[in-house]
Amino acid sequence: MRIIVGLGNPGVIYQNTRHNLGFRVIERLAERWAIPLTRRALLSLIGEGYYQGEKVLLVQPQTYMNRSGEAVARICTSYPVTLADLILVHDDLDMPLGRIRIKRGGGGAGGNRGVASVIAALGSKDFARVKIGIGRPPPQQDPADYVLQPFTQSEEAFILPAIERAADAVETLLREGIEKAMARFNTVE
Repeated sequence: MRIIVGLGNPGVIYQNTRHNLGFRVIERLAERWAIPLTRRALLSLIGEGYYQGEKVLLVQPQTYMNRSGEAVARICTSYPVTLADLILVHDDLDMPLGRIRIKRGGGGAGGNRGVASVIAALGSKDFARVKIGIGRPPPQQDPADYVLQPFTQSEEAFILPAIERAADAVETLLREGIEKAMARFNTVE
């Protein structure tokens, strides 16, 4: 079994904000794999199904970004999985808009409080991450405000293909493993 968690904030008000890219990738995978995200349990919205014969959980924590670890910890302790079975999908301020990067364990949260919450709750960084760049805010803008704003129309033109590539990255990770996924998606486009 594999668990794919997209980070974001629940509610319509946050739906298309920069911080909700993880949720949007989960929604895209749910469409591709015909897995409805309908079960509310373990502080999350969950879709359970199969991808190429392997059982998968698609998860959107409903705890809000900064407390994502609470939901992820509940999911990971409620199913027979290890941290190697977890893939976390989230936005990244330190990467250019639309860039995809796959990371294996180690490192810090990069200022993303949702990732920091997951690391703290699991007591480990030993899980795969698919990061999607949202770029830095203008110098006068607080990053906390920036991540909660929707993308501009011109930014959305970069983000829609990035969501598709992030979904492709998750599929490659599942099919071919992290090394091949990193080799394919961690190159400058």
